[in-house]
Amino acid sequence: MNNKLYGNLIFELSQKGRRGYSLPKNQFGHHEMPADEKRSADAELPECDEMTVVRHYTNLSENNFGVNNGFYPLGSCTMKYNPTINEEICNLPAFTNLHPLQPLGTCQGALEIEYNLQQALAEISGLSDFTLNPCAGAHGELTGLMIIRSYHQARHDNKRTKVIVPDSAHGTNPASAAVCGLEIVEVKSTVDGLVDVEDLKPLLGDDIAAIMMTNPNTLGLFETKIPEIEKLVHGCGALMYYDGANLNPMLGAARPGDMGFDVMHINLHKTFSTPHGGGGPGSGPVGVREGLEEFLPSPHVVKEGDKFTLVENHFNHVGPYLGNFSVIVRAYTYILTLGYEHLKRVGPLATLNANYIKECLKDAYELPIKGLCKHEFVFNGLKDKSTGVTTMDIAKRLLDFGYHAPTIYFPLLFHEAMMIEPTENESKETIDGFIDVMHRIAKEAIETPDIVKSAPHDAPIRRVDDVLAAKNPILTYKQLVNDEN
Repeated sequence: MNNKLYGNLIFELSQKGRRGYSLPKNQFGHHEMPADEKRSADAELPECDEMTVVRHYTNLSENNFGVNNGFYPLGSCTMKYNPTINEEICNLPAFTNLHPLQPLGTCQGALEIEYNLQQALAEISGLSDFTLNPCAGAHGELTGLMIIRSYHQARHDNKRTKVIVPDSAHGTNPASAAVCGLEIVEVKSTVDGLVDVEDLKPLLGDDIAAIMMTNPNTLGLFETKIPEIEKLVHGCGALMYYDGANLNPMLGAARPGDMGFDVMHINLHKTFSTPHGGGGPGSGPVGVREGLEEFLPSPHVVKEGDKFTLVENHFNHVGPYLGNFSVIVRAYTYILTLGYEHLKRVGPLATLNANYIKECLKDAYELPIKGLCKHEFVFNGLKDKSTGVTTMDIAKRLLDFGYHAPTIYFPLLFHEAMMIEPTENESKETIDGFIDVMHRIAKEAIETPDIVKSAPHDAPIRRVDDVLAAKNPILTYKQLVNDEN
C-alpha cells in the first residue's frame, strides 16, 4: 500500500500539536505530583487527530488473518473456529467482574464451572481428575512432568531422571523436560513415522521417569504400538505421558486413559476452541490416572456436599490462581453446546477432512508416508522437484488467494515439509476451494514458476528477509526530532 495512512507507523503519522481528545474542565483543583514520580522528559507519544488514529488501526486490523477471515489449515496447532456463543458467555459481567482473591462463597458459580470442566475432561480422556491451573500447553507439559517427578520422589525412586522423547515430538517436549531438570533421551521413528519399539527397548531402565508421546503424532499418524510400548514402559517402572496437543481427532474415537497413559495435558485453546493466535491466551489442563490425584497442583477445586471449595497440597505449585478463566468458560460452553452425542463426531469429521485433502492432492504433492492419517498429514513439497519451487514459495503464493499458509518445514523429518490440518468444522465447499488453489499453484510451478517464486503479489508486504529479521530485529521505534513537524 502506497497510502501513507496505511503503510506507516502511528508515530510517522504524528503532527506536532495535533490532538485526538478533549478533557473536561478541571473540577478538582491543582495537586502537585511528587518530584520523584515525575518524568525527566516528556513521553515520546504520537500526536494525531482521532480520524487518523481510527483509520490507521482499522486498516491494520484488516491485514490480520484469522479463522474468522478464511481457511486456516495450520497443522500442529488446531486453529479451530471459536463459536460466537462462547464469547457471549465468557463476557457475561458475572464472569468478567470476578476477582481471583474474592471470598469463595461469592464465586460458587465460577468454581462450579471449573469443577464440572475437570469432571468432563476426565470423562473425555478416561482419566481420574484434572487441574485447570496451567496457562498454556507447554505449561501443562511442565506440570505433568512435575507430577511424574513428584510421584517417583514420593516412592524414594530418585534415580529416575531421564525422559524419553520421540524424534518427531513437538519441540516443547524436550524443552519442558529440561526445565523440569530431567535429561532427554531421544527414541527414533520407523520409516512409517511411528515410534520404533526396537530402538526404544534398550533405552528403558531404572533411570527412566517417563516417555512423552503425542498421539496422533506430529505426522498425523496414530501410534499403533501403544499397547506394546505401555507394557515395556510400565514394566521398567516408568510412567506414560500423553501430549494432548493433537487430541482433536481422538474425540469420540479413543481415550488416552484407556490406552494406559498415566498423565496427560489437553490444549483447551486448540481442541475446545479459543484459537490462540498471537501467542495467547491459552490453557493446558493436566489429568492423571487414579492414584496420582494427590500430586495435582494446588489450589484444586473440589466439591464438598453442595458447595465448592479449594484444597491445597504440598507437592506442586504452578500458579496462584485457577488458570485462564475466560478460556475455561469457552471450553465448558463448547462442550455443553455440542453435548455428548455431537462431541463424539468431532474426531471422525476431523479425520475425514484431512484424508479428503490428502487424497485429492497427492497427485501433485509428494506424500512421503502413505496410508490413513488422522487430523493432519505432511507433504514433502511438490512431486515435481525440477521446478525449483519450494514449500516456502507455495506458502507465500497461497496468501494471494486468501488462504493462510499451513505449517511449513515442520516436522524436521522431511526437507520440504508442509503440514496441513483442516479441523472438523470446515465445509466441503471451503475444502474444495483450497484443493483447487493448491492444484493451481502446482500447475503454475510447472508452467510459470516465477509467479510462484516471487509471491505474494497482493499482500501489503512482499517477502521479508527472514534471516536479517531474526539476527537484527528492530524492536523499538526511535522518534526523530523535527520541530517543523
